Amino acid sequence: MPRTPDISVPDLTGKRAVVTGASDGVGLALAMRLAAAGAELLMPVRNPRKGKAAIARIHERSPDANVSLRELDLSSLDSVAALGETLRDEGRPIHILVNNAGVMTPPHRQSTADGFEVQFGTNHLGHFALVAHLLPLLRAGRARVTSQVSVAARSGAVNWDDLNWKRSYDGRRAYGQSKIAFGLFGLELERRGQAGGWGITSNLAHPGVAPTSLLAARPEVGRDHDTLQVRLIRALSRRSILLGTVDTALLPALYAATSPGALGGRLYGPDGVGHLGGAPAEQRLYRPLRDPENAARVWRASEELTGVSFPTSEAVPPPR
Repeated sequence: MPRTPDISVPDLTGKRAVVTGASDGVGLALAMRLAAAGAELLMPVRNPRKGKAAIARIHERSPDANVSLRELDLSSLDSVAALGETLRDEGRPIHILVNNAGVMTPPHRQSTADGFEVQFGTNHLGHFALVAHLLPLLRAGRARVTSQVSVAARSGAVNWDDLNWKRSYDGRRAYGQSKIAFGLFGLELERRGQAGGWGITSNLAHPGVAPTSLLAARPEVGRDHDTLQVRLIRALSRRSILLGTVDTALLPALYAATSPGALGGRLYGPDGVGHLGGAPAEQRLYRPLRDPENAARVWRASEELTGVSFPTSEAVPPPR
């Protein structure tokens, strides 16, 4: 039987880590590893019941883990702003932020509370606003910001003429756009952070393909049954055929967020065939992520759509 890949994690005692989407799947597995390494772990969740169950699982593995919940619905800019205000009021530096939460291919077009197509609004715009609101704390912690993209960002493009897919909805293309835009943002965050002296490091990770809940039955996104795709992924994963497991899919983000060797502006993913599974390694940026002009365009559009602005000078006031 092939050896299961793993990495060592440095001692994170005294570090404050925030992981979105940590109540199940890759996010929960990642949260377990960060907590086990000694980090003070904050889990912003939409569903408090799932969040409490996740904390119980973390404590089963690490009884002394320092972990707590906060409220967050990434599909609501008001909820994102409220979390930002809460954490700024706490006044504690953030050392690690993993933007992991996401929604994938609802069968029909859905809108967020603010009227955005739900994948673009949740996967990208919600995280964009969250980073802006937390920037003073990220700067104070000289944070590593790791944004979780997807193999879906390997191809496709941003639908500039219809960012919210109002005229013609294609769930897979809309999902790909959300991850391309999110990746472009993560790379632009690194460029602007370096140019502005913000003191943070921003990089990207992707989990490959593993049996998570993204394609499973999720009534909240209009999917009452597991997709055929996720059933196939589970079968291949159980047999260690090409794909990863949840415990291996977390590794690229864990490496990107914690390893002294992980750099800003880079993409980390599995090193196996097709980058679908395997040990974490640096990968060449996907073609849709390589254009800095598109990254700057995504940044401007995101500020306009969310009404949240990043600083343009050394001073870092709370976002509007």
